[in-house]
Amino acid sequence: MSLFQRVAPLKATYDFMRSMGADPLRVEWDDVLSPTQAVKNGRVVTLAGTHNYLGLTFDPQVVGAAIDSLQKHGAGTTGSRIANGTYPEHAAFERELADFFGMPHAMVFSTGFLANLGVLATVAGPDDVLLIDADSHASIYDACGLSKAQIVRFRHNSAEDLDKRLERLKGHTGNKIIVIEGIYSMLGDRGAMREIVAVKEKHGAYLIVDQAHCFGVLGENGLGLVEEVGMLDKADIIIGTFSKSLGCVGGFAVSNLPDFDAMRIVCRPYMFTASLPPSVMAGARAALNAIRTRPDLRAKLWRNAVFLYDNLAQAGFKLGPEKTPIIAVELPSRELAIDTWRGLFDAGFYVNLALAPATPGGISLLRISVSAAHQPEQLQGLAEALTRVATSNGALATRLAAE
Repeated sequence: MSLFQRVAPLKATYDFMRSMGADPLRVEWDDVLSPTQAVKNGRVVTLAGTHNYLGLTFDPQVVGAAIDSLQKHGAGTTGSRIANGTYPEHAAFERELADFFGMPHAMVFSTGFLANLGVLATVAGPDDVLLIDADSHASIYDACGLSKAQIVRFRHNSAEDLDKRLERLKGHTGNKIIVIEGIYSMLGDRGAMREIVAVKEKHGAYLIVDQAHCFGVLGENGLGLVEEVGMLDKADIIIGTFSKSLGCVGGFAVSNLPDFDAMRIVCRPYMFTASLPPSVMAGARAALNAIRTRPDLRAKLWRNAVFLYDNLAQAGFKLGPEKTPIIAVELPSRELAIDTWRGLFDAGFYVNLALAPATPGGISLLRISVSAAHQPEQLQGLAEALTRVATSNGALATRLAAE
């Protein structure tokens, strides 16, 4: 039997996409010009599927800080954080991030995926229970498997279902750890934090919040959903990534738990991988400073998100339940979703194609991520092109007829 027999259904879906003239999983750019433009086959394409929420990838201060550090400290550390891999940039970022959140502990990981993997697999063990939202990111599911804890899924954003499942665990002697997200990556909806915190406190559970898609996006100061709902102190651990609002690569965790610093000597994904290059950390520090000092970026991001959401809603598309910088456009079938993605790409716009099993309920959708760097004419052009393509191939008519 082939080593890859178990993934044959996924391979079949990928082959089907390619048979329709679409290869959204292996787009290779000739060049990337800005946060919102790239070149493919000599043609400029508008980027609307990158999660570059604040457009900081090309920010002069971010790029300048990275270049200065690259010249000063070299291309990489060649070591882990428990060996030689802690440079001034790593320590400074952790201090500044902890200060920003008002928490005593902050840790940097080499990716956001590793942050989830490391935290969850370390804090939860065989005697514990991880209660995770059904729509959780793949990194959370993988971390749960690595932890060897009992895994309990609750219905997406349902505090009522979570409460019922915790009731069944009364008498369980291990820790009960709830895991939610700030903004869910497929449909762009916020986590039901207020309701879930009430359940957490009722049952004496812990709460971990993955803020990958809402750090720098939500809250008066950009601290995410925990700040927006006034519950920064209710999350026991907050996890985030550098690869969205910070425009770099990496991950982090911050916490008020008094013993959290023990993570540095027991968390394997932190201990046994090379630390981030100092240039990346320097760029991330500059991006963190932008989040703290440039609220205009967040304001423009939200203007752009509302503008595009409203335009697509008026055109008749079925969208995600909330206006956030992630706009999910649900399409009637897998075939129409693939064809619409291909048509939109041919028209000069890049978005994400998402199909089962990666989507809630197995739906087929296009996922758009809006940036503060988008110009109104780019978003208007995207809305018009998507409407044109979905009208031409019948996707929009099929969706409207289904209502």
